Order: sequence, then C-alpha cells, then structure tokens
Amino acid sequence: MHEPWRRLVADDAFRYRPGLSPAQRVGLAYERLALLNATVDDPFALAADPYGLASMHEWTVIADGSLSTVAGIHYNLFLGSLLDHGAVGRCDTGDFTALRRIGTFMCTELEHGNDAAALRTTATFDRAGGGFVLHTPAVGAQKFMPNTSVAGGPKSAVVAARLVVDGHDHGVFLFLTPLTDENGALPGIRIRALPERTGSPVDHCLTSFDRVRLPWEALLAGEHEGLTPEGLLTGRPGSRRKRFLHAIGRVTQGKLCMSAGAVGVTRAALAVAVRYAHHRYISGPRGGERVPLAAHRSHHAPLLKGLSTAYAMTFLHRETVHRWVTHEESERERAERLVAITKAWVTWQARDITVECRERCGAQGLFPVNGIADFPLNVEGAITAEGDNLAVWVKAAAEMIFDHQAAGPRATGVPSLENPAHLRDLLAAVETAWHRRARTRLRRGSHPDSLSRWNAAVNPALEAVGVHAALQAADAFLAAVERVENPMARALLSDLCRLFLLGQVGQHTGALLVEGHLTADQAWELPDAVDNLTASLAPHMAALVEAFDLPEAFLAGLPLANSSYADAYDDPDGPWYRTP
Repeated sequence: MHEPWRRLVADDAFRYRPGLSPAQRVGLAYERLALLNATVDDPFALAADPYGLASMHEWTVIADGSLSTVAGIHYNLFLGSLLDHGAVGRCDTGDFTALRRIGTFMCTELEHGNDAAALRTTATFDRAGGGFVLHTPAVGAQKFMPNTSVAGGPKSAVVAARLVVDGHDHGVFLFLTPLTDENGALPGIRIRALPERTGSPVDHCLTSFDRVRLPWEALLAGEHEGLTPEGLLTGRPGSRRKRFLHAIGRVTQGKLCMSAGAVGVTRAALAVAVRYAHHRYISGPRGGERVPLAAHRSHHAPLLKGLSTAYAMTFLHRETVHRWVTHEESERERAERLVAITKAWVTWQARDITVECRERCGAQGLFPVNGIADFPLNVEGAITAEGDNLAVWVKAAAEMIFDHQAAGPRATGVPSLENPAHLRDLLAAVETAWHRRARTRLRRGSHPDSLSRWNAAVNPALEAVGVHAALQAADAFLAAVERVENPMARALLSDLCRLFLLGQVGQHTGALLVEGHLTADQAWELPDAVDNLTASLAPHMAALVEAFDLPEAFLAGLPLANSSYADAYDDPDGPWYRTP
C-alpha cells in the first residue's frame, strides 16, 4: 500500500528546487502530478480506495505540499465525486484519467465556509433548452479557493450549486463544469487569482459564473436519482440537508487525507530533528569535551514526547481508516464522527510537533531546503481544510452529548503509573467526568434560547471530545503493542505508549484528584515517572525514527538530516547553493 508512494518521493524529480517563485512552484506541482498519474494504473480505482488515497497523502506531502493538495483535489474530490454520483460510464472521463484535463472541486464560497449548506450559487433548470444555467448571484457567492487557474493545463470542476426548478430550490447538487481550455477561462466564467497564502503555494482563485449554460448530463446523479426531463426530482434523500451531505460526501474521505498528510509531515519532521540531534555536537560540561545535542534532556525530552504522540497519531489514523472502510450503514454517522475527531486531533498534534522540531533545529530549520520549515504552515492548511477543526469538534461535541457513552475503565492490572492499562483507565475517567459536566450544564438553569443553552455546555463538551480523541489514540496504540511479537520491540513500544499516556494524564491531574482517581502522592510522582521513562527511551530515539522508513534518498537531499551537512552547504553544485 505504501511502497509505490514511498518509491515516488525517493525519486530525484521530487527533490527540493531552489530559487523558484510561487508561480513556478505551482507549475512544478502540476508537473509532479503528471509524474504521479503515470504511476497509477487506474485513477478511478485509486479514487475508490480510502487506504490508497490516505497513503498517497501521507507520503507526497513530505516532498511537496502543493502536489499533495492538487492530487487530493483531483483524485479524491473530483474523480471520487464522479465515481460516487454515477458519472463513470455515462460520460467520457478519459481526459480526466489521462490528466489532459485536471479536476477541481468547488463548494466553499467567499461568504459560506463551514456553513456551506447555505451556499448561494444556483443551477437553474432550463425547460426549453433541457439543461441548466449556472450562475453566481452575488459577490459573496463566488467560489473561494479552488485551484481553477490556467496553471497545469485545462481544468474542469465539480461545482456545488442549488438546483432551482420553476423557482423552487431543491437543495445542493453537483454539476460537472468545464472551466478552462488552452486559451484560458471559458465564456461566462471569471477566474481571479487570490493573494499568495502561507505554506506551499497552490493556484487558489475566486471563481464566478455568469449564466453559464450546462448540458443535461452535467447534473451528477446516479441511475435512480436526480431530475426527470419534466423537472421532477427522483430518488434523492428527503431533506435539503441530506441532499447537501450526499453531494459533498467526499469531504469525509478528505478529512482522512488531511490527517494522513499530518501524520506524514510529523514523522518526517521528527526524523530530521532526531538525526540532527545526534550529529550536531556542542561544547560539553568539561573543557574540550564535545557532546551531541541528543545527550541533553532539555533537547531529547520534547522530541521523545513528540515521538510518542507521532506513534499514537499513526495508530489512531490507521484504525480510523479501517473503521471507515468496514463500517456498516447503521454505523455511518459514528464512523464519520470518528473521522472528523481524528482529523482535528491529529492535525493539532502535528502543528505542535512540527513547530517543536523546527525549533530544535535552530536557524537551519528555517530554511526550506532542510525539509521542515514549511511543515507547520502546511499543517495549518490541513487544520482548516475539509471542515475547520473547531467547527467539526463542536458538531461532534453536540452529537456525543446525546449519542455517546463515555468509555468506562477496564479495571485491568495494578493501579500504578507503571501500568499503561491503568493510565488508559484514568484517561477514560476524565472523559466520563467532562461528559457528565457537559450534560449537567446543558440541563441546568434557565436559558432564553437554545444558543444560550448550548453555550453553557459547549466548553466541557469540547473538553470531552479532546479526551475522547486521546483515548481513542491510546487504545489504538495499546492494541498495536499487543500485536508485536518481538519481545524487545514490544517492550520499547510499550514504554513509548506509557510515555504518551503519562503526558495525557498529566494534563488532567486536577480533575483526577477531585474525582478520587488519583492520589496526591501519585500526582506528585507523575513528573518523575515521565523523566525516568524519558531517560530510558533516549538511547532508542534513532531506532524509533528509523522505523518510519523514510527513503534514504529523500533524507539524503536534506542537508540537516545528514552528518555532512556543513560540507553540503559549501557545495556549489548542491541544490541549496545560491550565488550571491
């Protein structure tokens, strides 16, 4: 599953290119998209494979964040929408699979982001012509941030618009819409580049439609759903909300892709920072002595904390993808909620860890040639994409107040800080406490309206979601440890899991003390337990990042990740060298 993408990013074509303008970097991303597409046997099979899409993001993002973005849009959001809505077999898709036309996805509007269900773009049924008229009715209804420029070649889009029949709004549907050809935007379509954003550049634009005529076939609907030639709606879910969710169903897979990318950049950042920590020497405590940065607790402790979380992130993401792929239809809402919770938790952890890794590499970490400078900025994009993290957690929090039973303790093993199972149960107790508080606040007191009532409960409800996410990660980590057969590897991973759990429990000692799940002595001992475990794990940092299996060819292209980094900077033939 991972090897094709791992091999791809090891190729010289994916090495860092110095001196490129943002526009040139965007062009390079599309060149690399063509190289990626050439390795894919069946693009629609990839679009139908959640494991494949996730692993593609996990690897491509470490080499080129711009590539990861445009690839995710083309394969998941565009081809995936065509696949899910019955276009394959009903229209010619050869240009899209051969990448003669690049696909994009247009849902978000300038004034409608997380409330995209309220979008205003319309597709009006034309009884006389038999097709549709796509129109942007106001400035705020312009499609915001799709990659619709002429960069990369001709493009088509899946456009989310309100289907209007005889003045009646039937809710949001998707419409296949050509946008550009070799000469630029097609008639009736206006595309304006947005200002440069932080992180890896993409050709984000404001796009609007001025009564653009679309054929009947543009409406993406399955064989037994959509609109009859007489203008009658058939086979769609009953409410407009359900229609909207049906239309943008690919966004859930997009969340899995965003969290996969966050997992990938976290592991890559840690690999670079840990390697650097072992070959960067500084003055030791005695005259003439030189010691590696990794020898200092102040340096290796935050990296080990990041490593323990990165392993937890990886195992949680693997489990979430599996549960999404295998869920029964009756469990769909809970599976979608886990995907959303995982995306927010993983991307927030990735931001913290990549910032820490950059800082641990000092000034050299600020240079993009060393691989990690752009990672935190790219994670910022993932935090917002496919549903802003806070918004998706607020939705999850509201659902879980009524549709979730907080995980109880398993009562396994000795109640000790040395026992990972007991630490897991402490985390479960914290989740239960926050859920109880959220429900109490929701029902207590008088409130003038439903928003006021929700505002009283939202903060403890969000705390419950955060602990729930960490607990899901802990359970995935513990299950992974149980699958390990090699005794040494099992012991090492068990210790790393315990370090993760100690860090999570340490954030909630107050609540655990009040609830009687933790003694004052244990609360006092917890920092010592973390420190002692950190000391025992420090000699294994290199092995823990080697297990990420980053291609040596990829790491060789990052000066900071190699012991010869000083010589690399002085090499006039190296990609990092720039003539003054």
